[in-house]
Amino acid sequence: MTAHTLDVPDTREIEMVGCEQPDLRVSAVSAQSLTSGPKEAGRALYADVKRMILGEIRTGAWPPGHRLPSENELVRQFGVSRMTVNRALRELSLEGAILRRQGAGSFVTSAKPAADLLEVRNIADEIAGRGHAHSAFVVLAAAEAATADAAARLGLEADAQVFHSILVHHENGVPVQLEDRFVHPAAAPDYLAHDFTRVTPNEVLSRAAPLSETEHWVEAVLPALWESKLLGVAASEPCLLMRRRTWSGPLVVSAARLLYPGGRYRLHGRAALGPPVDRCADGLRPAYKG
Repeated sequence: MTAHTLDVPDTREIEMVGCEQPDLRVSAVSAQSLTSGPKEAGRALYADVKRMILGEIRTGAWPPGHRLPSENELVRQFGVSRMTVNRALRELSLEGAILRRQGAGSFVTSAKPAADLLEVRNIADEIAGRGHAHSAFVVLAAAEAATADAAARLGLEADAQVFHSILVHHENGVPVQLEDRFVHPAAAPDYLAHDFTRVTPNEVLSRAAPLSETEHWVEAVLPALWESKLLGVAASEPCLLMRRRTWSGPLVVSAARLLYPGGRYRLHGRAALGPPVDRCADGLRPAYKG
């Protein structure tokens, strides 16, 4: 099989699609109320900066995709220290109100897109369903000897050959998921023959080995340095990590690590568990009310 390996792009060159140039104006009322008048006891200036920025966002003065003034410009506008502005922006980023991109600036975010926690969906379909454009950057697609962890997760012997792919999925040009996947060669022998910029691994595997069972583990993590560069986030920004295994009959098809920037994505799930039941002398029966 041919390995398709591309150079990792300079994240500073990734542009925000549809972003405007920054509006350097902050409402006079906002700036004045920040720097004048008595302060409440114990209230920190960074909280006031956050409140003023959120005010611009909530009124629609700064719509989704709008580029915020730079830290230096906000320092001048609000008359506070750069440390104060930096903390305000850092907290707004962690709360998902803005997106900070190294070398590009800070941008107002849209509502966070959500991935279904319980359903295995094609990310390209999820993004298209929101009316947005999906694209993928292929970091790696190769046959290699399985690591001990990958072999154990796929039910193979150590050093057995596996297919390994790493992709970065983008929504409207912004990285939203890093997919690091090991595939059992018996499940999809022609896996590496596909162009993953045109078809997703999910589509390929769904056709080759229809899904019968899945397993998910989710945790909050900090990205590795190489992961943070590919996702265009700071190494200190929390991410959501989903570890997923899929089966087709008795065969483990793939084991994947799906990494999402915490400030850009959320996970949700809903499951039907059947009607509630009452315990009674003659066994269990549905407990209907009304």
